[in-house]
Amino acid sequence: MASNVPYMFLLFPFLVVAYAGDLNKDFDITWGDGRAKILNNGELLTLSLDKASGSGFQSKNEYLFGKIDMQLKLVHGNSAGTVTAYYLSSKGSTWDEIDYEFLGNVSGEPYILHTNVFSQGKGNREQQFYLWFDPTADFHTYSITWNPQRIIFSVDGTPIREFKNSENIGVPFPKNQPMRIYSSLWNADDWATRGGLVKTDWTQAPFTASYRNFNADACIWSSGASSCASNAATTSSSSWLSQELDTTGQERLKWVQKNYMIYNYCNDKKRFPQGLPPECNIS
Repeated sequence: MASNVPYMFLLFPFLVVAYAGDLNKDFDITWGDGRAKILNNGELLTLSLDKASGSGFQSKNEYLFGKIDMQLKLVHGNSAGTVTAYYLSSKGSTWDEIDYEFLGNVSGEPYILHTNVFSQGKGNREQQFYLWFDPTADFHTYSITWNPQRIIFSVDGTPIREFKNSENIGVPFPKNQPMRIYSSLWNADDWATRGGLVKTDWTQAPFTASYRNFNADACIWSSGASSCASNAATTSSSSWLSQELDTTGQERLKWVQKNYMIYNYCNDKKRFPQGLPPECNIS
């Protein structure tokens, strides 16, 4: 969205659409002791990491289903040991979570995009990818489409992962717990780069990741109720509520997974000697 578009709520009959020209209105900086900043009249948010601390923010709103877009530009240069996390999560011991984590690397080596889905406190559903561009050179859009049938992870509009609702075969699906958006930049050099073999080079600090152009076409949860009515799926403004991948989307997903996926839990038979998770056995 162009930077001169004001922040607004467009109140459709059942849906709240947040167009964020001012990130101050959608997010709170939660930690980092001044290392996180909202700049340019709310158009830009930056997180930084130095040897003393990282930083983070969270959304003011909780969401229960939606299409969430954010543009990120990742730490440039030698980002080994750093992790930029951007995710949706609920609270409690049986939390739900939808994860993007960007694992840094030494200069010239690619970032790893790590994804995961937790339902009722259980994760272990990792898929990892290289990207087909340099995510440090410019901003790119990372999206989560979350509806009662599926979760779709997309990068610049290209789907990279789909997690379908498989409750019919006993797999819990995130659908009852509202989630906030969280993001943080932190040091994870005990595991992030080559399993912890490559450590953070603090002479390169501070490390900075940047965010802009947040959009939430979503159901906002407030005071125990959703901004979306039960028949919101029938409104033209909420096509994401029943969205699935069309033929083109399925082809692009296969292209990404064939050429850029570097780890898929559903192929890791050594990790699951008693058998792969049940959702891995469906198309």
